[in-house]
Amino acid sequence: MERWNGRVAVITGASSGIGAAIAKELAQAGLVTVGLARRVERVDALRDQIPKQFSANLHAIKCDVSKEEDICRAFQEIVAKFGGIDVLINNAGIVRESMRLLSEDSEGAQPLRDILDTNVLGLTLCSRKACKSMRDRSVDGHIIHINSIAGHRVLNFPHMNMYSASKFAVTALTETMRNELREMKSKVKVTSISPGVVKTEIIDAMDNHKDFPMLEPKDIADAVLYVLGTPAHVQVHELTIKPVGEDF
Repeated sequence: MERWNGRVAVITGASSGIGAAIAKELAQAGLVTVGLARRVERVDALRDQIPKQFSANLHAIKCDVSKEEDICRAFQEIVAKFGGIDVLINNAGIVRESMRLLSEDSEGAQPLRDILDTNVLGLTLCSRKACKSMRDRSVDGHIIHINSIAGHRVLNFPHMNMYSASKFAVTALTETMRNELREMKSKVKVTSISPGVVKTEIIDAMDNHKDFPMLEPKDIADAVLYVLGTPAHVQVHELTIKPVGEDF
């Protein structure tokens, strides 16, 4: 991790769960860490959860990644304040558990758009902004997508169908980005990290999932540190992590 010391890392969805855990670990690893979130005050509060000598490494910027104008503004601010982006962690993601694909309800198509705008388009637009910053400065950076096992296998959770579709898109986008970067002769890395069930606020709100074996958010943060710590010539394409005893 020494080569990343003082470099700029951006984490989307940094206000809680996996994103918050990653932000704390990267700040303590010496990176200038920028947490993007709608609940920006919660990112600010993370400084109190890390040793004081690292708290100045953590910065918060308000951003809703489902909105293109928010993404443009946030990345412009990052470039202006910190000079550019060296590491991007695409962590922001949402799920709408109560929705079935084939059931019409009063909400119409908006819940579907919300998932795709955040999990797919937001990830893509943030990656585009980060990649431009890396290439403009000839930086061999790293883009990491927090994917899911649901992006590799459709699980039998009927209320989460669009979520799985969005994560399958992340799996495809990971390979598409890697192909594009190779064609550009770029050394920027792209990695997908696909956890099983992780104990986060999303899971806490789902009564029927509380008895599952679960990973902790820090387990995923440790995985991020691992892939970032690989030598420059090593690219981890896909890293799948499951809790012991998970049966899907």
